[in-house]
Amino acid sequence: MAPSSFSPSRQSPLPPAQLSRLVVPAGMLLLAVLAGCGKGDAQQAATAPPTLPVTLLEAQPTRVPSSVEVTAQTEGSREVEVRARVGGILEKRLYEEGSAVKAGQALFRIDRAPFEIALAQARASLADAQARAEQAVREKDRLQGLVAQQAISRKEFDDASSNAAVGQAALQAAQARVRDAELNLSYTLVAAPVSGISGRASRSEGSLVSAGSDSLLTSIVQLNPLWVRFSLSESEIASLPGGRLGPGTVKSVELVLPDGATYGNKGRLNFAASTVDPKLGTVALRAEFDNPEGRLLPGQFARVRVIAGNRDGVFLVPQTAVMQSDAGRFVFVMNAAGHAEPRPVTVGEWQGKDWVVLKGLVAGDRIIVDNLIKVRPGAAVKPKPAGTPAAKF
Repeated sequence: MAPSSFSPSRQSPLPPAQLSRLVVPAGMLLLAVLAGCGKGDAQQAATAPPTLPVTLLEAQPTRVPSSVEVTAQTEGSREVEVRARVGGILEKRLYEEGSAVKAGQALFRIDRAPFEIALAQARASLADAQARAEQAVREKDRLQGLVAQQAISRKEFDDASSNAAVGQAALQAAQARVRDAELNLSYTLVAAPVSGISGRASRSEGSLVSAGSDSLLTSIVQLNPLWVRFSLSESEIASLPGGRLGPGTVKSVELVLPDGATYGNKGRLNFAASTVDPKLGTVALRAEFDNPEGRLLPGQFARVRVIAGNRDGVFLVPQTAVMQSDAGRFVFVMNAAGHAEPRPVTVGEWQGKDWVVLKGLVAGDRIIVDNLIKVRPGAAVKPKPAGTPAAKF
């Protein structure tokens, strides 16, 4: 019988026991490799950032007032210096510094005695001049009848007429001196020329004042209405509808106070320069605001918002949603793939708590308005749970 064609000793040089010991470790190595691959996939899935829930606002074009906002400074509509009109010793201050005063109210009193004496002398001179003038007139009237009867010469009558004229002139001069003395006496009470808020007294009681360059006693500022001075550059004016500015083209003027609040009373433009300052390239303007409660004070710095016409097709975006980078301002929008995408925008002025976006957005853009600290370009985002309606603006 021929030998069998299969023999273990001919297929493998190793005994069956040794062959089994090699096969088992190879299988374990294959399982370990497969387990390691599965563990790596699980770790990669675990480290992937989760989808970030955000609030979205749908951009819709709207119309807003066209305005320019610039820095301004307040000033009194009247700022008057109170000066002494006669010289003398300042006897008394008759007002409280910093208080409101009315036009005609006495503020200071200067020593009256020298002016009372001058007035008495002027009145005595007036009485003498009046007596002399009356006597000259009576003499003229008496001689007029005699010259008609040719009882005296014509020269005597002419001399009497000349004396009467001189007497009348002397009388008028004496009357003027009395009037001047009365005015000087009245000037010893220094009165407020306008109503307003009084300033600090520049001279103390007992000091000598004069009617010259050293006559300043205090100042008065009228607070109602109050004026606000500001300037606009040529480019700012050109950005407004019509490209020009004047009392007829400005709809209203608003005053933004240092705390960010808008002053309650609207202003009106009451002055616009007709020329451009060649050094600064700006046009000087002034607005007037009613200030019945005296909330505004002269010298304050604030911001003026000049409203002229409207802008159409712009978008209102919350200020918190507009970010700043080295390349400029931008917002995050959620694209069709559900990822955050930075969108460069061009902004105008503030409108309440919103930025006016002039360029960079189209109707329907979904703008991310919260969780912006965590949002990164390309990050997966999703709208917050249903039940929170997306606001439109």
